[in-house]
This record gives sequence, structure tokens and C-alpha cells, in this order.
Amino acid sequence: MATTTETKNYKFNHSMIRVKDPKESVKFYEFLGMKVIKKLSFPEAKFDLYFLAYDSPKAVSGGNNVWDREGLIELTHNYGTENDPSYKINNGNAEPFRGFGHTCISVDNIQAACKRIEEAGYRFQKKLTDGRMRHIAFALDPDGYWVEIVGQKPLEETKGVTDTDLETYRMNHTMIRVKDAEKSLKFYREVLGMELFRTSVNERAGFNLYFLGYPGSKGVPAEGQGTADREGLLELTWNYGTEKDEAFSYHDGNKEPQGFGHICVSVDNLEAACARFETLNVNWKKRLTDGRMKNVAFVLDPDGYWVEIVQNERFTEKANF
Repeated sequence: MATTTETKNYKFNHSMIRVKDPKESVKFYEFLGMKVIKKLSFPEAKFDLYFLAYDSPKAVSGGNNVWDREGLIELTHNYGTENDPSYKINNGNAEPFRGFGHTCISVDNIQAACKRIEEAGYRFQKKLTDGRMRHIAFALDPDGYWVEIVGQKPLEETKGVTDTDLETYRMNHTMIRVKDAEKSLKFYREVLGMELFRTSVNERAGFNLYFLGYPGSKGVPAEGQGTADREGLLELTWNYGTEKDEAFSYHDGNKEPQGFGHICVSVDNLEAACARFETLNVNWKKRLTDGRMKNVAFVLDPDGYWVEIVQNERFTEKANF
């Protein structure tokens, strides 16, 4: 294996959220077409991890090793929460604990997909017919996390079509709010090697959205080209003026009340990547040499969100766990 690291080989592997009852959560994400492709159990530490992904023959990284993918959702279950009536997840959208915003799936037919979810009895934060934005919806998972639903085709192309094909769905992006867009963009581009795919400027509403990702074989989208066919993008939401308020901060999801845990990037050479991060003077939550788990590291982004760094097994042909 090479002793160097190249960010072109990095992948935005997964986003981790804590869940109260894994049976209910797995059932929900499987209903959205995802599949548990790996489960890791740590009974001595009293928690399990469930990694879900789109895995059909039509999926972007279907069939790949768990660490050689993008757009996974990791569910963390701490034993006993399912039986604790007082246990409640922080979904990241309630004051004063805002930070993480949502995950997002893109679908072939948004009208049919939303109808199917509603008929199954799942709740919505925002239906297609709510508000001014009639081209997006937000479903709620069993813990109240927001799952945005966007269409891969314009609304007029799917109007009146009643079918939806789960095998064409993508886990498109994860959204986190950031205090200072300039600092966050610099971190994700220069430290983690992501590219800016597109920007949505909303001056009247006072916020911008930045969509970043790893180009991979598709490359960076051309100007005006959509990103709904992609998986594993990161959306940064910046509300104007937060960068000027010294006292302002977002909730990282790991302080109480907990919910969202981290995002994760898989790399071609874990030790070399971490050595590179050292030269860039990153803030660490956990170095490779810290604690008992010597095969994962965590760096902190400018807002204090945790970014896990793991080895892509394709480059080592050895199991991480």
C-alpha cells in the first residue's frame, strides 16, 4: 500500500445519528429503500451500529464494501434506550439545540414517493403542498429526524405518474448549519479535499446553501447541472450574520441533548491522511493513538462537528473491524 494519501480517493462515507429503537428506525429506512449492509455490535460498551445504504444494481455504489461507498446512514443504538420512556432524541432543529438539519433522499417520482410514505403512516414535517416550496418535502423518521425528499426530475415530468422505483433512490446529502461559511468552506475544501458543486444564494431569506462532494468518476457538475442523481453530498447552511456574533454557536449533537453524532470520510491511507491533517493543524477530537480504538480518528470542523476518519478497505484489503 502506498505511504501517501490523495484526497481524490476520499469518500463522504456516512452520517451517524443516534436512535431510540433500532427496530423501528431500521424499518423506516428500509421502507425508504435502504438496506442494512453491515451491523457492528459492541456488547461490552453496550451499543450497536447499523449501516444502511442503497444497494440495488441501480445504486451508485451498490455491492461495494461498506467503507468504499458514499451516502450511508449509520444508526447508533445505546442499549436500553428503547425501554426508557424519558429518552428523547435531539433532532437538531429545535432551539436552542440547532445544528444538524437533515438527511436527504432523491427519488424518481416525488409525488408518488411522498404518497407512499404518507399512506404507510409516517409523519411529515412538511408535505409537498405545504408552504411556498412545492418541490420538496420533509418526512419524519421514528425519532423525529427530518428526511428531505427531492425529485430527480422536474415536478411536471412526474405529474400523474403513480409508480416509484425504490432502486433508483439516492441518499443524496446531509445538511449541517455553519456559523461562518468562509471558514467551513475552507475546511471542507482544503483539509478534507471536497469540491464545491453548487451554491444556492437566498438573499431575501438571509441564507446561502453550499453543496460539496467528492467528484469521483463523474467529476464536478457543470454550471447549472443538477446534483439530485448524486449520493454522499454535504450541504452547509449559512444564515447571514451568525459569523459576526462571537457568542453564537451551533449544537454539535454530542453534548446533551444528543442526537446527530458525526459525519465520516473514508480515506486511502489512514495513517498518511492523519499525518497530513497534523501538518494542517486541525483540531482533533481523537487521534489514531488515543483510546482503545486505533483504527478510527476524529477531527473537528470549525463549528465543532465531529468528522470521523476511517480506512477504505479497498486500499488495504484488510477488515477494519
